[in-house]
Amino acid sequence: MARVEKKRKREAVPETPLEVLMHEHLNALQVRGYSEHTVKNRLVHIGYFLQWAYEHGLREPIEITRPVLERYQRYLFYYRKKNGEPLTFRSQHARLVPLRVWFKWMTRQNHILHNPASEIDLPRVGRTLPKNILSPQEIEQVMMQPGIHPADPLGLRDRAILEVIYATGLRRLEIVNLKLFDLQLDRGLIVVRQGKGKKDRYVPIGERATAWLQKYIAEARSELIAGLNVPDDFTVFLTADGEPFSRDHLTWTVRQHIAAAQVGKIGACHLLRHCMATHMHENGADIRFIQQILGHEDIKTTQIYTHVALRALQQVYAATHPAAFLEKEKAPDVPAAELPGDPTAEELLTVLDREADEDHED
Repeated sequence: MARVEKKRKREAVPETPLEVLMHEHLNALQVRGYSEHTVKNRLVHIGYFLQWAYEHGLREPIEITRPVLERYQRYLFYYRKKNGEPLTFRSQHARLVPLRVWFKWMTRQNHILHNPASEIDLPRVGRTLPKNILSPQEIEQVMMQPGIHPADPLGLRDRAILEVIYATGLRRLEIVNLKLFDLQLDRGLIVVRQGKGKKDRYVPIGERATAWLQKYIAEARSELIAGLNVPDDFTVFLTADGEPFSRDHLTWTVRQHIAAAQVGKIGACHLLRHCMATHMHENGADIRFIQQILGHEDIKTTQIYTHVALRALQQVYAATHPAAFLEKEKAPDVPAAELPGDPTAEELLTVLDREADEDHED
């Protein structure tokens, strides 16, 4: 299948004092240790505002007042995409929050005397249950899409990718960055290094995904790097050219298989992550255990919960993940965790939805 790249294009905005300050702000974020992905997202969202401001003759930071930002907020509300649909309130929220942070920074740096964004009311983001979640049976249809054949290393690779994402719930950037030395498959674990928030964590992986991953590494990965004149950097998943995946290429690969399954739902990497969390919760997993696996520092992103014991995490995973074992009946019987103040399922799903919007994957 030929790969089709789709990139969002926006007219270049001539450099203005506002744009100069945006780049200074983004550089400051990098110095403070923000991830490249976060900085790029801020660039995109602030860039939308810069384009709008330039079209309205606004170039200086002093020209941006609270009424101006309220006009921009109304513009986002009435904006229609090419398909005629409006921006969701969550998308509007995602475009406005970076502006608040940026103008707060400009005020602290004395570029402006007053923060015009300090009193802007952000759109309310409702908590809705997911509409696009695949059932375990539909997940199995997706898993069957890659053509597994001894002469097809790409099919074997794709099956391993699908299994690993669904088994672990890793973010697509975490899948892209996964190295061979991060795999502790004899212990049923994967080490995620420098995940979101630049934090390491252990993630359980089930027997089925482990079997496919081992088969891919033994039979297909060596074939993908054969004949290359570059040293092996130990990246787990490689393209047909023997190179590490980009995030967009990984998204395209996963989306193709979900579409081919004809389950009437669309999505890519984040959909499988969302399904994993939903299925584990439906099977009785405590939200805190799921939060630990997904790498959510906190469901509401305001506090840090106590870390869950790794052995208990693996037991809950084995008891609640639909694909944890090669033979389903081998799953142990684990009692429900007794933890006070449990966050709710809706809070978990809201965080997952917010991640999808921030990542622009689907």
